[in-house]
Amino acid sequence: MIGREYIPQIYFSDVFQVKAETVDEYGAFDVALVNDLPLFVDPFLLFDSEDDKYKELHTSIIRYLVFLRDRACADDLTEGNITHWLLFKEVKQNWLGFSKTGNRGTGLGRTFANALARNLKSVFKNFGTETLTSSSHIEKLSLLNGGVGRDHLSDFTTNLTLGFLLDYTQKFAKTHLRPDQYRRFRLDKVVFDYDTRRWKSAYFDLPFFEGDFVLLTPMDMLTRDESWINQGDLINQFTQIRKSLPDSALRSQVDEHFYSQIDNFSSAEEQKEAVLRTVEKYPEVLDYYILKKEENAAAAHTLSDLKVTETHLQFVENVKELIGGHLSKTPFYEVGDSYDECHQRIAYLKHVIEDNDGYRLFYLKGVPIKRESDLQTLFRLTWFRTKYDVNSEVNNGRGPVDYKVSRGRKDACLVEFKLASNSGLKRNLAHQVNVYVKANETSKSIKVILYFSDAEREKVQKVVKELGLEKCPDIVLIDASPETKASGSKATSSH
Repeated sequence: MIGREYIPQIYFSDVFQVKAETVDEYGAFDVALVNDLPLFVDPFLLFDSEDDKYKELHTSIIRYLVFLRDRACADDLTEGNITHWLLFKEVKQNWLGFSKTGNRGTGLGRTFANALARNLKSVFKNFGTETLTSSSHIEKLSLLNGGVGRDHLSDFTTNLTLGFLLDYTQKFAKTHLRPDQYRRFRLDKVVFDYDTRRWKSAYFDLPFFEGDFVLLTPMDMLTRDESWINQGDLINQFTQIRKSLPDSALRSQVDEHFYSQIDNFSSAEEQKEAVLRTVEKYPEVLDYYILKKEENAAAAHTLSDLKVTETHLQFVENVKELIGGHLSKTPFYEVGDSYDECHQRIAYLKHVIEDNDGYRLFYLKGVPIKRESDLQTLFRLTWFRTKYDVNSEVNNGRGPVDYKVSRGRKDACLVEFKLASNSGLKRNLAHQVNVYVKANETSKSIKVILYFSDAEREKVQKVVKELGLEKCPDIVLIDASPETKASGSKATSSH
């Protein structure tokens, strides 16, 4: 059993032996060096910042995009130029983003580069010359279905602010870390030279961890899930924007184009696509939407502050308490066969949640977590000490599974973490995992289901009974409801 003095090496402050308060006072987010956390840079926070450095950063982003627009309109985006100007490596060293396991995302590939080049020459050819809004905004490029999604925009923004982030991290390292904790790295594409039209490299002294550097990011640049200007919000506000267009001719054209695509029986997805096609036909609508977002800029900071604070509570403070206050006092971190290890760890996790008040750590302001991706990230953060490979969203040809814990091809176990509230739970239990097991060539799989109320418990028990799985040891139900927990016998049963 791990002793009470054991300190998990998960977060930046743990690994580099600095106080978490020091990282917080510097203004950086204390990232987990085990798994990406669902945060990213929101360029709108740079645009509306009172900090001149941030404003200059936003200006530099727009300048580069205007340069790309000019090159696109001049048919100067050859394959070679696209490679140099639009292809960027993923900045995985900031440990932020949409990756469920580790810090490897999809990055910015040729599809993104070609889509951006095409859009800048067509629908966004006026980028940088807008007169309605007080500034151009990079987020505008992700408002349509054109191959530039929110994850691409996040990666692109991080790359275009890389020089600032590297310098920010270097200053922290030289001030707060020992010399043996950082090393000199040569980084490509740090500064763009508009005279030579080439990206330049530079050297930085950066925190060193497991063969790579670590990048810190200021909290006041970050938000969670969606930037202030985003496609979902555009779609939600489309009716209001359409009705308030001051140009009556434009308003009439937009109405006619939109209503020609839908009827009273159109689904929500069909209406969404109709909105996006209409906005692509009349991109002026985007400027009216962005103007409204500029007029409500103060709310962007309030919302992002709230989201970052909640993310810190959920994935840093709660995880530290779950590990240090509960799991480290059990045999949770003893290592065995991958299948046995999975079962043992899940059993200890179940015990902590049901009998040791660990259920509280799956709530935020009294509300239980609602997304399975959050549940899976929390699970991954606790699994930091194992000699096994822990990979999420493993896709071996039949679709992804939450986690595959393995040591070689013959020693593997599939694990799925589900919320009882999932509307597709019965279908998943009946079909999904059996298909995954066959594809991954292992007969070992565990399904863990978390429920937060008596109603959810009854729903799961009904599903399990209907499928004839009452006695299946590989279906583990965990009671995270706030009601008084039952005796220890409950914690050892599967449902």
